[in-house]
Amino acid sequence: MKVVLFCGGLGTRLKEHSETIPKPMVEIGYRPLMWHLMRYYAHYGHKEFILCLGYRGDVVKKYFLNYDECLSNDFVLMNGGRDIRLYDDDIEDWTISFVDTGLHTNIGQRLKAVQKHLEGEEVFLANYSDGLTDLHLPTYLDHFYQHDKIASFLCVKPSQSFHTVSIGEGSLVAKIQPVGKSNMWINGGFFVFKKEIFDYIRDGEDLVQEPFYRLIEENQLIAYRNPGFWACIDTLKEKTMFDEMYARGDTPWAVWENDKNDKKNRLIEQDRELNGSESPAFESNKIWHKSFVDRTYIGRTQ
Repeated sequence: MKVVLFCGGLGTRLKEHSETIPKPMVEIGYRPLMWHLMRYYAHYGHKEFILCLGYRGDVVKKYFLNYDECLSNDFVLMNGGRDIRLYDDDIEDWTISFVDTGLHTNIGQRLKAVQKHLEGEEVFLANYSDGLTDLHLPTYLDHFYQHDKIASFLCVKPSQSFHTVSIGEGSLVAKIQPVGKSNMWINGGFFVFKKEIFDYIRDGEDLVQEPFYRLIEENQLIAYRNPGFWACIDTLKEKTMFDEMYARGDTPWAVWENDKNDKKNRLIEQDRELNGSESPAFESNKIWHKSFVDRTYIGRTQ
């Protein structure tokens, strides 16, 4: 199933970190937010991505054209740095389409701009590319198929720190509580669409305005309440929160980590069985040759 990522936003409330890069390229640890999101989808088998580029699309292109697997994977450096043996890889089996959808285009029109790249897809995924979650994606998709509607989105509790207020007669405050504990839900930006969504988007319209109103009128829009972690990077405060979480190893959105560790341990065990317990720990599945100009894939061991 293909995944459409809207990654042309400026991030005006995050200028300290995104004044010269698109908001999805703001880093969390070694990698940008967008990478964490793509890794999440890839973990569940969805590895075909369509990137809707806008503001500083060149930054996104250069990042992947110059992608360095070593930054987020363990590796062994050999032969004075000429050869690098990786324990694992991130994006080798990903397919990424880079599509310029305009500098100031809204989300609905960005989606329309990549319609031709979705030919043959009965159902596809889409994302605002500004938030992360530990949502079990197969369960979310089961919910979508069971209800058999045209569109679905993940609704979440607001992560902001403001309070909601209930006011009774005579302007008396009846209740005040943190927004996260209220009955308020917001759009979390994780979408599932049938191809028919394009019949509801007209020229110039944003996605969640007129198109969603039409879907609501026809009972074709559903929501899935998020049962676990969700947070977005929309302000400097939220960027700091993600940085602090990453620093202490609290990364609930990194659902791929357990599988990654299992694969690494399996490769180590295979190497020991093949070469004996005294064998050097060359347990990865890829070998790279590093020259002064470039690094070229030269081999693979299983």
